[in-house]
Amino acid sequence: MKKKSLAILSGLLLTATVVLSGCGGGSSTGSTASGAGSGAAAGKPHVLKVANYFATDHPQNVALREKFKKIVEEKSDGSLQVQIYDNSKLGAEKEFYDGVRNGTIEMGIPGLIMQADVPKMAVGEWPFLFKDFEHAKKVLQGPIGKEMTDEMEAKHDVHALAWSANGFRMFSSNRTIASLEDFKGLRVRMPNIPNYIKLGQLLGANITPMPISEVFTALEQKVVDGQDNPIATLKASAWYEVQSDVLESKHMFSPNLYIINGKLWSQLTPEQQKILEEAAKASADYEWELLEKSYEDDKKFLMEHGIKFTAPDESFQQAMETAAQPLYEEIYQTYPWAKEMVEKIKAEGK
Repeated sequence: MKKKSLAILSGLLLTATVVLSGCGGGSSTGSTASGAGSGAAAGKPHVLKVANYFATDHPQNVALREKFKKIVEEKSDGSLQVQIYDNSKLGAEKEFYDGVRNGTIEMGIPGLIMQADVPKMAVGEWPFLFKDFEHAKKVLQGPIGKEMTDEMEAKHDVHALAWSANGFRMFSSNRTIASLEDFKGLRVRMPNIPNYIKLGQLLGANITPMPISEVFTALEQKVVDGQDNPIATLKASAWYEVQSDVLESKHMFSPNLYIINGKLWSQLTPEQQKILEEAAKASADYEWELLEKSYEDDKKFLMEHGIKFTAPDESFQQAMETAAQPLYEEIYQTYPWAKEMVEKIKAEGK
């Protein structure tokens, strides 16, 4: 009887072990940050979903396909696999950024959507601060850029891999903007970020915040008269079909950032971390190059499709910068470190 009972007990224990092992980490493919580590334990690859809001043929996604994905998959011998989700397929910017934070999405390339929670991340988009691409890249890839991302990592548990570029923002509209007066009554879509909204209001426009995925329809249906973005986005998103003018205001530089979930990052081997860092840097550098070189080509394309470009004269440029000053005064009063950081950034451009 005892032998029979022991045999039954042994059989039950064996069955339970098989069931539990079938339900455990071995079933993961690494599609979430929490599952990636257990999937690796079973010899399965980490699948890295990379979310962004750019159109498929935007330089961000060209660089992801031609550099990041190839480098990561080749150098990792398949232990890391990259899946690119462009054009807001995994949600608008805030949604996919939150997804990377909580681990439901492994990686993303957001803009500075986190700046409401992480004040130093806002620095990259303070108005009329950067002279040109070289100046912006030097600042963001140097000590100031690291200081910005250190604060983000500490607060949001996402690891920064590399700074990339969205470019200098300009206003597109359904009428010509040739002076500060022309902003009055203009309904402009801007991202739902306080500094953007404040700047638009200071210039005299009526600001409507909305996700980038809704912009084409809003322009087409004349819910708004214009929007602000680099012209690469204007072209890639086909907004030129429902706009007539671009003001080359260069009122703000918009960077982007390669990020990865912090928990997943800590689960990767040092070799895998190195591969991702090298791939992100190579991809981001390539994207900076593509974006800067594409400006004249994009401008030519847009002009051929009926877009009129207006370059602000010195008086108009100065008027815009003067109008933006109350935003800086507000920033300086709120953040004691801000004025010194602005001075350091300006010094880098001399």
